[in-house]
Amino acid sequence: MFTSASNFTNNVDAVFLYIAGLSLIVLIGITVAMVYFVIRYSRKRNPVPTHVEENLTLEILWTGIPLLLFISMFYFGWVGYTDMRAIPADALQIKVTARMWQWGFEYPNGLKTDTLYVPAGKAVRVELHSNDVNHAFFVPAFRIKKDVYANRKNDLWFQSEKIGRYDIACAEYCGLQHSGMYSAVYIMEQKDFDKWYKNASMKTGLQPLLSAEAKK
Repeated sequence: MFTSASNFTNNVDAVFLYIAGLSLIVLIGITVAMVYFVIRYSRKRNPVPTHVEENLTLEILWTGIPLLLFISMFYFGWVGYTDMRAIPADALQIKVTARMWQWGFEYPNGLKTDTLYVPAGKAVRVELHSNDVNHAFFVPAFRIKKDVYANRKNDLWFQSEKIGRYDIACAEYCGLQHSGMYSAVYIMEQKDFDKWYKNASMKTGLQPLLSAEAKK
């Protein structure tokens, strides 16, 4: 956790720990209260049942406190969601096609690959669509996942500063070979990405759309 593999990793991990921590506190509180009342008001200690009058203060507390806690969970989740939907205007546009059982990636100049290569420090927007059944584009290390449908476009974005290879999986059961529907995203230095992009494009007879750094 907190690997900073993408711009969303730390925030998602923090919200997860926050919700898990609150849930644990509530669980412990309810369990302790339950055990206390079982012992305190057992038949041995109270052979004659005790009549308990209503208590407005307690009713407000046990209603208001959980409500505030759940509202705080919703708030932090909403903040994270809005960040994930705020796609930068200058993001690198990649078209992602899902099919049983393979991922395909298309760059702005028409270059197509079965593995995703992107430069470090650059916002990347992936436009998602399916050629057949429902899939889900999932990069666990980046904490991003989005459903992929036929006849409907979906999108998400990410940015990573960490050079390396990260798995891309399908998180929606899509058939017999669903578990094998893997690919990878490689985060590369800008100069290395430009070199790869240029060579891969030229091999297929395409003109690479180079970055500003590569044009100098």
